[in-house]
Amino acid sequence: MGVTKPEFARSPEAFEAFYRQYVGDVSRFVARRVDDPYTAADLTADVFVAVIGSAHTYRPERGSLLGWVYGVAHNVVAAERRRAWRESAAGRRIAGRRLLEPADIARLEERIDAESAARRVYRALEGVPESTRRLLELVAVDGLSTAEAAAALGVSPIAARVRLHRARRQLRDLLEESVAFVGTGGGIHGYA
Repeated sequence: MGVTKPEFARSPEAFEAFYRQYVGDVSRFVARRVDDPYTAADLTADVFVAVIGSAHTYRPERGSLLGWVYGVAHNVVAAERRRAWRESAAGRRIAGRRLLEPADIARLEERIDAESAARRVYRALEGVPESTRRLLELVAVDGLSTAEAAAALGVSPIAARVRLHRARRQLRDLLEESVAFVGTGGGIHGYA
C-alpha cells in the first residue's frame, strides 16, 4: 500500500491555503533563529519548498501538521547554519587575525567574566543530546506542546516528557551550582 500525499501537496489551491495558514508560524520560527531579513525571507521560502518535497513523510497519527512543519523548518535552518559556518570559516582562514591592544584584552576579559554563568549553561547543554536540546528549544522558545515537539522530532510524547524532565533537572542543578560558585568568589579571576 503506497503512502498518500497530504492534500496540500496534491493541488496548487490546497498548497496556497496551506501556505497562507502556516507562513506566519514559519516566518516567526525562522526569525527567532536568524537576524538578517533577507536570509529569513529566503529560508521561509526554502521551508515551503522542503515541505512540498517531503510531504510524503508527514504522518498525521504522529502529531500535528505544525509540529511536522517545524521539524522541516529546523532542518532547513540547520542546513543554512552549516553552510554559513563553512563560508565563515573559510573567510576567517583568509582574513587572519588582527592584533589586540591591551585595552581590547581588558575589555574582553571583563566581558568573559560577565558571561561566565551563561557559558556554564551552554557547557551543560553541550552534554545534552542534540535531540533533547531541540526538544527544549521547541517547547521553551517556540511554544509547542510537548506532544507537538515530540512529533516534530519523531519521538513518542512519553520519551519527550522524560527528556524534558531530565534536561530541566540538569539545568536547574547547573544553575544552583552556578549561584553557589559565584557566591564563593568563583569566576575567571577567582582561581589562584
